[in-house]
Amino acid sequence: MVPRVAVLSGFGINCESETMAAFEMAGASSERVHVNRLVIGETELSGFQIMVIPGGFSFGDHLGSGRLMGNRLRFGLRDQVRDFVRAGKPVLGICNGFQVLVKMGLLPGDEEVSLTQTASLALNDSGHYENRWATLEFEPGSPCIWTRGMKRIRVPVRHGEGKFVTDNQDLMDRWAESGQLVARYVDPSTEFPSANDETLPYPISPNQSWRNIAGVCDPTGTVFGLMPHPEANHSTWLGATWTREDSEQGEGEGMAIFHNAVRHVMGI
Repeated sequence: MVPRVAVLSGFGINCESETMAAFEMAGASSERVHVNRLVIGETELSGFQIMVIPGGFSFGDHLGSGRLMGNRLRFGLRDQVRDFVRAGKPVLGICNGFQVLVKMGLLPGDEEVSLTQTASLALNDSGHYENRWATLEFEPGSPCIWTRGMKRIRVPVRHGEGKFVTDNQDLMDRWAESGQLVARYVDPSTEFPSANDETLPYPISPNQSWRNIAGVCDPTGTVFGLMPHPEANHSTWLGATWTREDSEQGEGEGMAIFHNAVRHVMGI
């Protein structure tokens, strides 16, 4: 079986093509699906094995990044999204897609898939849009199927609101204990593992996110969101330093995330 991936589009989402390319490279069949097609019933999520909300500027980031698109999915596609997640099908949100998943309450989420928002992504402490490369380290004990077997990758960040926060520190501790704080910014000069709760200096942590959080998963590990763009490093020639490295042209570091999801669906 070749997994079918629904890559959502419309209303300012603009990273569909590279996201689709990454899944195609991983062996899946990807389809650009306008959100309205799902809302009006022209097509249904149940026909897909993976759902992705790519990056961009949905609804122009009015009322906050991801807020309006999150409401569109939370209320317009509530039953479809909940059934999809409860069926154990993987969901990915990248950058603006991560903001959507957090603000619609799917991340960090809960066992009931109640779609209750418990965290947010606030303005970067720098006060401006960040477009730079960052190094991510992944939690080895996480249930996240998207990051299985991964240690570190280099990926670009492109956002103005990426500071992961919550008003409930007890929840933050609970997410840490359950392995839901999947991806964190780390100093690339350190040895693995080095992720910790002390906020790293700017620009190593480009947004000063609490506990250096760059991405989280839900309790099942099938729903995952992150601020950096792994699809933007799907090939070595997309890397910022590849011409200075002794490596042949091939798959980039971000591809492991897409391979993991495809293998999971295929039962490999």
